[in-house]
Amino acid sequence: MRRLLRAKDRMDVASHEPWTVRSLAAVSGTSQAHFARSFRDAFGIPPHRYLLSRRIERAKALLRDTETLVTDIAFQTGWSSLGTFGRVFRDIVDESPTDYRAREGNSPSGLHEVPHCFVIAAYRPNLTSAVSEKRRQKEEDMLAP
Repeated sequence: MRRLLRAKDRMDVASHEPWTVRSLAAVSGTSQAHFARSFRDAFGIPPHRYLLSRRIERAKALLRDTETLVTDIAFQTGWSSLGTFGRVFRDIVDESPTDYRAREGNSPSGLHEVPHCFVIAAYRPNLTSAVSEKRRQKEEDMLAP
């Protein structure tokens, strides 16, 4: 477990870096297959989904708390393509980054009075299913009578 936490901590600190299962397994000192399987067993989601949730969580905070351009936020949070960032953000949050900023920026949140750990937990995306699975489910729901 300590080895898994080492890799998870590295993802938390540097979620903007292009982490692969190979590099995370090297950090934890295990094989790739063992790392991926053990990470999922320990934390309930695969490493890639965990990394996505950290990136989206960070992007939401930057959109909510700063005036940084959406393009800059996409690259700061580890995305290599603005289009991919926008698509994945919309799939997870159910609105575009610009719409999210407009909604969250205009409402007085009072988040400065809440302990930071609670804010992080409240705004963490729930990625119990893959983004592609969520997208497919939405399409099926739209097609169903």
